[in-house]
Amino acid sequence: MSAEPTGRTHYLNADYGVKSWLLTIDHKRIAILYLISITVFFALGGLMAVLMRLELATPVGDMVQPDTYNRLFTMHGVLMVFFFLLPSIPAVLGNFLLPLMIGAKDLAFPKINLASWYIYSIGGLFTLWSMLHGGVDTGWTFYTPFSTAFSNTYVISTAVGVFITGFSSILTGLNFIVTIHRMRAPGLTWFRLPLFVWAHYATSLVMVLGTPVLAITIFLLGLERLFHIGIFDPALGGDPVLFQPMGWVYSHPAVYILVLPSMGVVSEIVTAFSRKRIFGYKFVAYASVAIAVLGFLVWGHHMFVSSQSPYAGVIFSFLSMLVAVPSAIKVFNWTATLYEGSISWDTPMLYALGFIGLFTIGGLTGVMLATLGIDIHVHDTYFVVAHFHYIMVGGALMGYLGGMHFWWPKITGRMYPIFWSKLSALVIFIGFNLTFLPQFLLGYLGMPRRYHAYPEDFQVLNVMSSAGASILGIGYLIPLVYFIWSMRYGKRAEDNPWDAFGLEWETSSPPPTHNFLETPTVSLEAYDYADREEKRRAAEVSASGAVEPG
Repeated sequence: MSAEPTGRTHYLNADYGVKSWLLTIDHKRIAILYLISITVFFALGGLMAVLMRLELATPVGDMVQPDTYNRLFTMHGVLMVFFFLLPSIPAVLGNFLLPLMIGAKDLAFPKINLASWYIYSIGGLFTLWSMLHGGVDTGWTFYTPFSTAFSNTYVISTAVGVFITGFSSILTGLNFIVTIHRMRAPGLTWFRLPLFVWAHYATSLVMVLGTPVLAITIFLLGLERLFHIGIFDPALGGDPVLFQPMGWVYSHPAVYILVLPSMGVVSEIVTAFSRKRIFGYKFVAYASVAIAVLGFLVWGHHMFVSSQSPYAGVIFSFLSMLVAVPSAIKVFNWTATLYEGSISWDTPMLYALGFIGLFTIGGLTGVMLATLGIDIHVHDTYFVVAHFHYIMVGGALMGYLGGMHFWWPKITGRMYPIFWSKLSALVIFIGFNLTFLPQFLLGYLGMPRRYHAYPEDFQVLNVMSSAGASILGIGYLIPLVYFIWSMRYGKRAEDNPWDAFGLEWETSSPPPTHNFLETPTVSLEAYDYADREEKRRAAEVSASGAVEPG
């Protein structure tokens, strides 16, 4: 068989050497490097979740000691939040797809893109080193004064890992912003951009503006712990509550770093599998930016019981409810898009519908937590844990898996087994709800989070939650197996197996090293399936030499 022309050699076959991958500046290969890295961290974080749920299956602490349990839930949170959930869609799908979606050959700064992966990996190694030497027991939020004065675990090395990884997030966000501004194909105006790109643009603004706040907060924590400078520790003249607004000014917008990209994924899937232009395209696009902006104004709802002024609490309560409006706009517009659409029940669509369901539950309970009276009652209980996971895991992970199933044929050039993929979507949805719905009841009944032992009255709900976690774990394991299997044995994918709309589907599967043999030109509006079909029929008639009736 003759070799392909150089211009058509796709990125997977360009060079198999390890060195070529470690020194690559191809955004698609860097996305694969991120995919491998975050999968490792997801597996480690998931293992710790399994150990916690095994411990909580019985009321007494009979498997691990309280200190060990503290380290388990802390390292679970650190690995999942900072090393899986935050980078999952931007670093993997965003890295791979953004240049393809806007008709560019690569990101604006390819070398910085590679550097961001190395920075992420270095930060991860610091954190893994801490974990192997005993971990940290402060909780993933590193609340003071416990993290500065009382904890004798590896706080500094873990914090350094998170601090370093933050620079990876900043560089990725900067790269995306410049790429979207400067490298769009001819004819690709702002309101012809895919909503996936709009979502990543808004996400990048949060990454660039919010992450430095976290870096400064972690840096001050390290200074106090190393040099005993009085910043947060009251024994040194510091203010322990000061850490909370500084931490949440980043950490609440970080929720939208997780959710906004998933929303972009869902927008692409819903329109592709309903064969309709997204309802209210501009409203959905503006809603992404509104969520990013309003997300910086709601951090105070985490401090309703932390000596915050009640007047400030009322303002933050109102702002927290206000941020739900653009999120609701997206949900209503997706629903309107589905209405009377020609819906296909393919695997990506199942994940998108799962996202809408789980995110809606998470959003409605978020409004409840923004209400001062309810928040005071359920603060630091399992109600908060359940809400948190419905948004950050149910939302972000369903979006991530939906995107992986949607674009896997484009990434690898191979299809995955349809039956197993649909089964995994169903198992994950059932397992997730069985895991976290009981936790809403546990929290409302008063079970505090972060405890490894509890009264016997709570055991039935905890057993249900642990059983659901087992089902959920199996659901996550199934895609890992068949994705790996499909890379060798999967059916070869067509360039556009879903007949979807977008520039990424106009190139080969997998794409050539430089994405396109010729720079594409955009002449259609975003998701204009009707106009595309009309032009396609006209082209077929013209090619056949027939004359259209009338």
